[in-house]
This record gives sequence, structure tokens and C-alpha cells, in this order.
Amino acid sequence: MRFSWQLRTLRPARSLQAPEGALLSKALPPRPRPRSRWNLNLRRAAAAGVDPSVRHGEPGPQRTVPGARAACSLGAETRLHCPGAAGDRAALPGTAGAGGHGAGPAHPPYFVGILRAKGTLRPPERQALFGPWELIYGASQELLPYLEGGRWGQGLEGFCPHLELYTQFAANAERSRTTLQEQLKKNKRFRRFVRLQEGRPEFGGLQLQDLLPLPLQRLQQYENLAIALAENTGPNSPDHEQLTRAARRISETAQRVHTISQKQKNDQHLQRVQALLSGRQAKGLVSGRWFLRQGWLLVVPPRGEPRPRMFFLFSDALLMAKPRPPLHLLQSGTFACQALYPMAECQLHRVFGHSGGPCGGLLSLSFPHEKLLLMSTDQEELSHWHHSLTLASSQKN
Repeated sequence: MRFSWQLRTLRPARSLQAPEGALLSKALPPRPRPRSRWNLNLRRAAAAGVDPSVRHGEPGPQRTVPGARAACSLGAETRLHCPGAAGDRAALPGTAGAGGHGAGPAHPPYFVGILRAKGTLRPPERQALFGPWELIYGASQELLPYLEGGRWGQGLEGFCPHLELYTQFAANAERSRTTLQEQLKKNKRFRRFVRLQEGRPEFGGLQLQDLLPLPLQRLQQYENLAIALAENTGPNSPDHEQLTRAARRISETAQRVHTISQKQKNDQHLQRVQALLSGRQAKGLVSGRWFLRQGWLLVVPPRGEPRPRMFFLFSDALLMAKPRPPLHLLQSGTFACQALYPMAECQLHRVFGHSGGPCGGLLSLSFPHEKLLLMSTDQEELSHWHHSLTLASSQKN
């Protein structure tokens, strides 16, 4: 095995913190914003259910709160309302179900309350699974009357002290996912209980693993709502300053949650990649890096036929590996590392394949002591690789 460089840690950038100081500002940017403020208003208002053509506090037609709810769908939870969707409510004691925001008879406690009463899960396991879910629900319940009464500024600003709960909830997401998997696997009583509760019509076919992320999805809706209201409220309105402050604080929290989520997803990728690499030389190769993509490419040698190799691209390095023999007793299905190339020293050129034809293309990667020619017969796949390699090579130490 040969290494083209010594492992180095990237200099911190300002956008997204990575493990051990490795950062990625272009490959993993924070949520981008549209350039046009009016298009921005339209997009956010559409998500939040606010008419952007009307400034709040000024005469004119405005969308009602029920109209805002109807416009606030979230993919799989289209039948769940926001804010404080039925998925949040039904999982907690004394909450309303899909019928609305506290309207109608309260449904029985479906998850947290019953689990607490029956003792199916010990308190540490229950806390690891649900985190501050009940506290988040309580905060949403406090906000709800203000939104229904049209007191947007007062309600959203009063909601801001509870935003730290969302950061805590996001930080607990990986622990929650692991706890759910472990308990479903080893706790027969819990597994039977969860399957029974998931079959209730109030959840519309959603499983517990689908319900757990709902508070974080709701935070995105709160951000859309607060920003749309702040940008479309006249400066003479008494709500203007409150909405502006609330929008800023909610956006900051949403960005922190986004950063936490990106780091957790990256850690999952690194664990998966590390499990695919075998041999003593592979230990610790991916630690502290940001994963970008992986896939098969053909390595074109100076002589002979192209050889298929598996490539793992990180924000600072390109790892080339070959598959272990399928009949290997211990390491079948894994890959042996062949080389690790520093992307900061890479000169990338597209030899052919610019036209987007059906014949694929060829990429040239030049390093101080070696040159790689990588080929793919899939034009679209090669374009994705060219884009990712360009981003990685632009991350200078």
C-alpha cells in the first residue's frame, strides 16, 4: 500500500464545523438563500401560509390561520397540521390528534404517557428515545393561542426562550435512533407496543421513527413563518420589531440544528466507509473527514486494460481501493486500500466527455508524484464525479 501524503487536518473555516477541525465550506454549505428578496418572500410565504403581497398592519386581504395550516404540508405528514402537528400531539399525554390544534376531544396518550405508566421502558431509555419532546410540545402549546389570535409578534418572541430545546433535540437525534433500534430488537414488550400504536389511524401509516423527527421539521416551518412575517410587516406596525428579533433568533437556531444534523449524517457515512475497509492500514483513515461520495471508476494505466477500482472521496482526500476476493474467508465484501491522494494538491482536468454524449468520459487528476486517469462509461456519473472532485480540490489548507 502506498500513501501519497501524510494525514493532515484542514484549517477551520467559518461555515460548518467538522470533526477534529476538518471543515467544508463549499461542499457542505449552510442552507442557501435565494438572491431575490421578493422571490424569497414568495417562497417563505408559500411555506408559512402568509400572503406576501400584503403588509401586516396595513389594510388588505390576509390569509387566515386555517389557510396557513392548509398550505403548510410536509411530504409524508401532509395530513398533520403545523405548528404542533398531530404527530407531536398524539405521541404525548393529553393531546389532540389529527383533528386540529387542540380542538375536539383529546386522544389518549399514545406513546410517552403509556410508556411511563406501564414501565415498558426505564426512565433513562425513555429519555434517550424521546429527549425533550414533551417540553417542545409544551412550548408549542403556549405559542398556539397567539398564532390563532393573530398576535404573531408577541407569540413568536415569547417562543424564542424555548429554542434551545430544539438544539438539544437535534443533538439527541442519533442517540434516539440508536435507542429505538436497540429496544425494537431486544425488548419484546416495547416492540409489540410500538407496532400496536403505529397501527392507529391517527398516524396515517407513519411509524415511530417517522414521528420522532417532526419537531425539527416544525422548526423549519417556524423559521419560514417568522421570516415571511418579518419581511412583510410594515415598519410602523407594533409587531415589526418583535417579528424581526424572533426571525433572527429562530433562523440562528435552525442553522445550528442544520449543522448538527450534517455532522451526524457525516459520522454515519464515515462509520459505514470504515466498515468497508479492511486491513491494519485502513484503521483511522477516514477519521475526522467529511464524506462526499463513493463509486466505481475505471483506472486507465499507461499500458494494458482499464481496471475497476472503488473510490471514496472526502473533503480533503481521495481514497482508492480494490475489492477483496469474493472467496476470502474473513474479508469478503470489503476493500483493501491502495492509495490516499491529497485533494489540495490535485490538478483536475476533463480530457473528454464535455458534450454529454453516450460514450462517457475521462478525467485527469495530477498530483505531485503521480497522475491518475479515471474513466466512466456513464456520462451523468462522470459529471457528478467531476463536480465533487472540483469542490474537494478547491478546499485549500
